[in-house]
Amino acid sequence: MIIYKTQKEIDTIGKGGKILAQILKQVAQTVKPGVGTKELDEMAERLILQSGGQPSFKNYRPSSADRPFPTTLCTSINDEVVHAPAIPNRFLKEGDIIGLDIGMQYKGLYTDMAVTVGVGQISKQAQRLLNVTQEALSLALDQVKEGNYISDISAAIQQYAEKNGFGVVRELVGHGVGKKVHEDPNVPNFVTEESKLIMIKRGMVLALEPMINIGGWQIEVADDDTTFKTADGSLSAQFEHTVAVDHNGETRVLTAFE
Repeated sequence: MIIYKTQKEIDTIGKGGKILAQILKQVAQTVKPGVGTKELDEMAERLILQSGGQPSFKNYRPSSADRPFPTTLCTSINDEVVHAPAIPNRFLKEGDIIGLDIGMQYKGLYTDMAVTVGVGQISKQAQRLLNVTQEALSLALDQVKEGNYISDISAAIQQYAEKNGFGVVRELVGHGVGKKVHEDPNVPNFVTEESKLIMIKRGMVLALEPMINIGGWQIEVADDDTTFKTADGSLSAQFEHTVAVDHNGETRVLTAFE
């Protein structure tokens, strides 16, 4: 069931999103060769708590059968797609790329966002992957309009990624967000029959998160049973924003960087 937010709730999510964007910007600027994922995680958690928020990923359990996620940040390196914990600590190397995925609860409401950044000097191929994934997110945000469908978002991502020769992850999707970390509807990065049926309406708050691989779209679970990796070992990138259609019919990117 889709949970539509009031204008007041959207405004509050927007305040939290503005804070979270500043936090993620600081964390991303700290990335360099020799920095550890644990250091980045501790920084993110400290800044969230200082802002009056709470990390939404740390100790999160999608279901009672799942193990709690151990860290504030997801720190996915190179062929890791998403959900790589920041512990055990790993040190970044020149030429790596790292996806930084972060969520925060602020005044009882949730925001979610991610960027992928290069560590020092990265290859042209890796930089192209980052550029294409970021542009795919931008094109997807343009489709968040009252009266459009979720499939319009999905098509924008899929068509741009595949036009550039990259694979679009299919097992993982974007989602609703706000009252919970993950809500309905699913927002896939490729067109599905279900996505063609869900109209975008006022009060919707969505987390759009293209996950794009240099190689094939197939992924697998790593040995830690938490991290998702590309099946062919190719590089993967993720960018994410929380976006809403408010009660004036306006589209608002709630986690936009200043």
